[in-house]
Amino acid sequence: MKLKHWIIFILLGAIWSSSFMWIKIALQEVGPNMLVAFRALFGLLFGIVVIFIQRVQWPRTIRAWFPLLLLGLTNVAIPFFLISWGEQSIDSAVASILDATVPLFTILIAHYLLHDDKITLPKVLGLLIGFAGVVVLMSKDLLNASTNSVLGQAAVILASAFYAVSSVYVRKTTEDTPGILRSAVPLISASAVMWLATFLFEQPVEMPQLGITWVALLWLGIFGSGLAFVMAYYLIHEIGPTRTTMVTYLFPLGGVILGVTFLNEQLTWQLVTGAILIIMSLAVANWEPRERQVSERRRVTSS
Repeated sequence: MKLKHWIIFILLGAIWSSSFMWIKIALQEVGPNMLVAFRALFGLLFGIVVIFIQRVQWPRTIRAWFPLLLLGLTNVAIPFFLISWGEQSIDSAVASILDATVPLFTILIAHYLLHDDKITLPKVLGLLIGFAGVVVLMSKDLLNASTNSVLGQAAVILASAFYAVSSVYVRKTTEDTPGILRSAVPLISASAVMWLATFLFEQPVEMPQLGITWVALLWLGIFGSGLAFVMAYYLIHEIGPTRTTMVTYLFPLGGVILGVTFLNEQLTWQLVTGAILIIMSLAVANWEPRERQVSERRRVTSS
């Protein structure tokens, strides 16, 4: 990973680490269907504005449209709904840990479907160390957890599986697609499906009244979807799905750091130990033997 990859990776982690908090805020007034519908809609509007500013050409064939619209279901509508629905009955600490299973699913799927993202010892060690760091980081909240239904936990795990499959699918099918189209086009199908679900299953349909709810929905749409997907899809093509999905390890770390910094929460040994393990995991997963680095440089030079 180059410096630009690390910068985007950290920014993506910072944006997405706050999503669980904004979801909790929005769910105080709206249901999971409307939450995801507005999130997809605001993300789509952001993408359309960028497309017109950059004068990017829309896809011209069904073959180009199909994988992007399918991603709107597998990487946006379904997992967004599952997480939002699950967070109604489980604590955010539990949701953070379950969401951190994404790279564990991804490394297995990518190994069999991608030629350049195989299982290696550094990757496996990095993933296991990082997951352990997440568990340590959130252990205090886990012990105090009170409302954690099995169905809620299963929903978040299923969402993680959808994210893993989608990240590999993105790598295989959208290599030549402009980044903003990878982000915006899936939000078309996601918006259509989730607004249909809202009007079918949420009766009566009432618009949010609280300002903080609109702030949460705008944040989740513009930053958590529109901008974040541009960065995530870029990283998937640059550094591979397995390393990219390790950004989920930053979610609980970012949340706890924000709490200590702005909410005067206590700095605990769990935070220090968990942070060290997560940072260590990223270093281990991205380590390559010197011989491999030299051979890769020679290959690039010769080509």
